[in-house]
Parts: sequence; structure tokens; C-alpha cells
Amino acid sequence: MAEIPEWSKQLPWGVRIDWGLAGARALGPDSAAVVVVDVLSFTTSVSVAVDAGTRVFPYPWRDETAAEFAADHDAQLAVGRKAASAQQPWSLSPAALLRAPAPARLVLPSPNGSAISAAVTGVPVIAACLRNASAVARWIVQQGWGTVDRPIAVIASGEHWPGQDVLRPAIEDWFGAAAVISALAANGAGPLSPEASAAKTCYDATADIPSLIANCASGRELAAIGFADDVAIAIDIDAGKSVPVLVDGAFTDAAH
Repeated sequence: MAEIPEWSKQLPWGVRIDWGLAGARALGPDSAAVVVVDVLSFTTSVSVAVDAGTRVFPYPWRDETAAEFAADHDAQLAVGRKAASAQQPWSLSPAALLRAPAPARLVLPSPNGSAISAAVTGVPVIAACLRNASAVARWIVQQGWGTVDRPIAVIASGEHWPGQDVLRPAIEDWFGAAAVISALAANGAGPLSPEASAAKTCYDATADIPSLIANCASGRELAAIGFADDVAIAIDIDAGKSVPVLVDGAFTDAAH
């Protein structure tokens, strides 16, 4: 992998933001922790599952290796949204996870937030979304993070364009990351990088975040395929109280 240039790391700042796996690789090594945001729907699903007491294992691929990984970890495997059944009711759908019995351990594949979470090494990884942005920010500040000496990297996961290995910046992830940054600033973290400051300004100046997310491209995509309930759960701001932190390969609640 090419060396990450110094100018790209937002090093003078206590709270920073970037996009996707490349952004996580750029900012992660110099951070006290990495916050991964994938609002529709990986980190929202993690929030829902961890709220219910489930340990969630991120996995980058939904293929035959995912089933092997789940078996090796004595965990249930989340399937594709439309593949969920009475026998296997767990999927990337937050609504499905709310309806299903909460398993003790769940493998949750996703090509965006899950892949980023699994790829970050050497520093704590926190799953954040609009549901738990305030809880995550309070916990981070309680750890003494979000300062120049112990900076926080907030990563908006983004999507991929269909059929292309190209990042599609997804506004729901930008605003989810901005919600975390706004809450961090409110709890005394900082200073914010210019990029993080711009994200906070967008968030603070937007009057109706739920409507914006429901009507953005990703929100409309989910509604069009019959999963509007997933969007409704994702835009339930601060409904989640857990702080999912990756410990021994699984997200567990660090707040309790």
C-alpha cells in the first residue's frame, strides 16, 4: 500500500473526519480511536443489536467464508435483507434485528462499515450512528480522547457505486459522522480539523435531519425495496444508549 502523505492526516487537530477504508487507513494509525459510521445500515444494526445484549462480529464479505467464520465463533450469521427467514431471521436490517430474538453472538457482514471496522488494527474501533451519537461522544470524552494528544478519527463509510469499486459519498454517513462531531464538541473535545468543523456546521445548521436522511438517495433506495422501516430506525436520533466498541473481534457495550 502506498505511503500515506503527512498533509492528509489532519494531524494538528483533536477531532478529524474522512471517508471510507482509505480514510480509515490514513487517519487511524495516529488516532486514539476510530469511530466508524455507516447509518444505512451497518452501524445502526450494530447499535440495535448491542442494545439488546448481542456481541456483533463484523465481517467484510457475505460469502461461504462468512458461514465458516460464524461457525468458528459459535455465532449466528446475518443474511441479506431479502434472504431472512423464520429459521434465520437476522440480517443487516435494523428492523429485522428488532423483531428477531437477540442472539448471544452475531456475525454481521457488510462491504462498507463492517469491512472498515474489521480492517482497522492497533486502536479501538467504535460503531456510531444517528441513534447513539450522543452516547458515543460522551463516552469518548470520558476516556480523555478527542484532544490534540489523543485525537479521534470519525470515518463516514460511504457506499459503492453498483458494479464499481468506487466510493459513493453517502450523505447519511456524512451527517451521522457530523452528529458525533457536534456532540464531541458539545462535550469539550477538540480542536476540530477544518473538515470536521465543516461537517459540524452542516449538521448544526440543518433543521430536519430525519427528513433529509429519509429523502436522500440511500433512504429512497431502501424504501423502494420495501425497507422503509430500516430508515425510520436509523433516523431515531439518540434512541440508542449503548457504545459498541470492538473487543476481541466483536462489538460489545462499553457504556455499561
